Amino acid sequence: MKKMLGQIRSGLNAITQKAKVRIGIGFAAIVILQLYLVRELIAAELLFVLVFAFLLAVGGVSYMAGALGERVWVLMESGVRASGPSVRRAYSLLEEISRKPFRHPRSESAQ
Repeated sequence: MKKMLGQIRSGLNAITQKAKVRIGIGFAAIVILQLYLVRELIAAELLFVLVFAFLLAVGGVSYMAGALGERVWVLMESGVRASGPSVRRAYSLLEEISRKPFRHPRSESAQ
């Protein structure tokens, strides 16, 4: 009977040792996969941050250009000589461009 119990015990020890090794390998695989996925998520978030920062910069520059253009237009229309000759020159250039036709008078139609 003792011999049989010894064999059962040794068999159970062997099984538990193999199970511990398998559990350790499985745990290590899960940890490695989690680290890889976390690293990938961080990389994706950094890419999103870069894209949104670029879009914010483009939007800010376009907003500033529009606001500056509106202020210059208001100054030109009101006749205020804030910057002297440069405003008059820009206004006269805009008038000259608006008077020119889009097509040359002797040009033919595209038909």
